[in-house]
Amino acid sequence: MAETVRIFNDATKPVGTIVPIPTSNGLSPKAKAAATADPELVHDPPDGGTRAWLVMVGAFLCNGVLFGVINTYSVVYLSLQKQLQELGDTEASSKAALVGSLTIGTTFLLSPVSGILTDKIGLRRTTLCGGILTCGGMFLSSFFTHNVSALYFTYGIMFGLGAALAYTPSLAILGHYFKKYLGLVNGVVTAGSSVFTAIMPMLLDTLVQHTGLATSFRVLSVISSFVIFCALLYKPLHPPPPPPKVKPGRSQFNTMLRSFINFDNWKKKKYIIWALSIPIALFGYFVPYVHMGKFVKDSFPGEGENWPVMCIGITSGLGRLIFGFIADLPRVNRVLLQQMSFIMIGTMTMLLPATGSFPLLLCIALAMGLFDGCFISLLGPIAYDICGPRGATQAIGFLLGLCSVPLTVGPPIAGMLYDHLGSYKIPFILAGIPPLFGASTMFFIRCVKDAPSKQDSLLKDPAHQPLAQPAWDCENPGDLSNGKLNGHIRDERRATLASSESLTAESK
Repeated sequence: MAETVRIFNDATKPVGTIVPIPTSNGLSPKAKAAATADPELVHDPPDGGTRAWLVMVGAFLCNGVLFGVINTYSVVYLSLQKQLQELGDTEASSKAALVGSLTIGTTFLLSPVSGILTDKIGLRRTTLCGGILTCGGMFLSSFFTHNVSALYFTYGIMFGLGAALAYTPSLAILGHYFKKYLGLVNGVVTAGSSVFTAIMPMLLDTLVQHTGLATSFRVLSVISSFVIFCALLYKPLHPPPPPPKVKPGRSQFNTMLRSFINFDNWKKKKYIIWALSIPIALFGYFVPYVHMGKFVKDSFPGEGENWPVMCIGITSGLGRLIFGFIADLPRVNRVLLQQMSFIMIGTMTMLLPATGSFPLLLCIALAMGLFDGCFISLLGPIAYDICGPRGATQAIGFLLGLCSVPLTVGPPIAGMLYDHLGSYKIPFILAGIPPLFGASTMFFIRCVKDAPSKQDSLLKDPAHQPLAQPAWDCENPGDLSNGKLNGHIRDERRATLASSESLTAESK
């Protein structure tokens, strides 16, 4: 049986310990014993095996269910807006939009909590709690379809909290099982939301028209329960981060805070720029998802309101697969790809009011979806590039948390502008500006350098240079000695989880 040789470095043990690991999924008994003895070991992912593919399928379904519900809110929005207008509410558009904005805003706002809980109680338990909350929140919403204030809590906050707890682990678990194909696997998993976004609008619209919102919410509750079953597939392979070292003069509160938050991420200049540029770009990102149905109804009466969102969903899934594959190729700059996606999203959003025909609108929606897929599929790989496997979970969580404010306030502002102006021309033009500005600020990532590690002098292939120093190089600096490990020289192809092959030992 073929075997892959991994080198586990440990400052307290003889350097260059070689452990054979079978190519089947999971870790060998020796590797498990090593992880138990030293919790600071980070194992190379198996890059395949039955459990690895099941984890990918589970993460695919989890993403699909969560963002299928969130992205098809425009169907619920039209029904709620109609109810509020019948009651004589002059702010019907902004109030109805706030329910959906709270959902996606809470999903991202509480993602840092999800990242912290994942490090503390594990990926599986965190996702399980998220599944229970999403299912329960949607079920309770079915009893408050005529009370928009109650929906703010049940649909917006409760479902959003559950989605936050389930979404971050669905991205973080992929780095435990995949390395060489992490970009492509992220594309497949995040394509789940596109598949569900393409299918659900028409089905949900038919369900709402024939059964009403209450029954529709109960059906969505059953669909949300799939997240609970996905949680059972998540078996982490990496040990949890080690507790922080107690330093003289550090207060007890400081030590406790460091036990929850990975401050190493915030010492990386590249991560700080990236984590601030993405939220700037997302101020107008969710506006078309919420207001597209109403825009079509006003500009092209008689045409299908849900077709543009379905087109975005279809090509977004295609874009995630295409750009996920491209991101794994050598010499590909993932940050540059993400900048390109924001430029195109912003431009297409600003062109929406200028569309003179419904087919042209569908073409713009198809283009928006393609580059939306590019942006989404690169979040996980870039986080692993910059922060390494130890910091990736919280890097993703805190990034999504910073995105919560722009995603929450964008659609209500667009709704208020529409209520006052009676047109989507100004709202859509303004919504296209933030992605262009955010793409511009991301150029600063190329202008800064993080502290180099001792391992940098060993790297031979510039095509596989990461965006920043891998976090695990900083944690075990004593493991390196001029590239030689007890007579073995490591083949330095690359040490990032995103685009490289495993470290191998060759006899000199």
